[in-house]
Parts: sequence; C-alpha cells; structure tokens
Amino acid sequence: MEGNKRWVDGALQHPDRDPERRQFVAEEQKPYGVIVSCIDSRVPPELLFDTGIGDLFVMRTGGQVVAPVVTGSVEYGPLTAGTPLIVVLGHQRCGAIKAAYSALKDDKPLPGNLQSIVEALRPAYQEISRQKHTDPVDAMIRVHVKQTAADLRSNADLAPLVKKGDLAVVSAYYSLDTGRVEVLTGAPAA
Repeated sequence: MEGNKRWVDGALQHPDRDPERRQFVAEEQKPYGVIVSCIDSRVPPELLFDTGIGDLFVMRTGGQVVAPVVTGSVEYGPLTAGTPLIVVLGHQRCGAIKAAYSALKDDKPLPGNLQSIVEALRPAYQEISRQKHTDPVDAMIRVHVKQTAADLRSNADLAPLVKKGDLAVVSAYYSLDTGRVEVLTGAPAA
C-alpha cells in the first residue's frame, strides 16, 4: 500500500529494477505478494504498487476470473515460497465485467471462450441483481473480487495458512481515476 501511495502521489521509487536485483533473484525468488488482476492494459500491478523484479507473482485474466489452472498459479506462491499475501484486484470500468453484465442481463451469450468468463462472473451478477445499484457494473466488480477472495480463503490448500495467520487473502479495488487501491476485505491486522 505504501507503493500505491507513491503511485498516487507521483513519488515513484522504482525499487528493485536494476541489474543487481536481477542477479539477486536469478537463483531464487521470494515474492511478498500474489496479485490476481485483470488483463486491462490500464492496470499494471507492478507499476501501481511501485514494485520491482521478484516482488510479486502476478496473474492477469479477463475480469480477474479464477479457474483451476489460475488457482494453481495463485497457490504456487504461498505453498512453495511462503508468500504471505494474495490480493484479488478489481478495477473501475472493467470491460470484461461490463460485457459479462450485459450478456447476463440481456441473456445474450458472448462468442467463443468469452462465455466462460461470463459464467465465472454469474455469481457476482446474481448477487448484485437482488438490489438496485446506481452503477451495477461497479457493484458487480466489487462483489466479484470479494467473492473470489473468499473462495481463495476457503480453498482446501490455502485455508490452513489463512487460519494460522501465515497468509492474508485481500480483495481490493483500483480506481482508474485516482490511481488509488482500496482494500475491501481481508486486510491483515498488522
């Protein structure tokens, strides 16, 4: 979050981005965080958290949808490198979630494998459909990252680490307008 504050303030340090750091992590990596983010070109996790080489495991999928192979990739850090943090990062004006919302609302499937993204987002759509929202797409983005973080927290392999306090699984929301990341759920106590 300190790196995100530097991003918002324009006071970037660009840490761990030199040949010495590259050599330091060449033999082994110990990232302190896993970021599950969207493929959106406006949401580069390494930049918006002002991090460098070897600091983060980053997975990017449309609408930050997590399917089995992505779950395995998320598990990799905590289970093999002791990574203590997973952040499921949604963002303002997500095109994938907007498209899924429209497809579900209008009952018009998207072409090809895009429909698999829609189906993965159906639980968030169903939850937000129970109430009226000023911006239902934004509500769906926030609900989806909370649901995804909750699913990861209760994952059979990650839940014991969460229970012991060795792993925090956080849902967060990135504002394209301000650059600020807001933690929604799962923030560690210290």
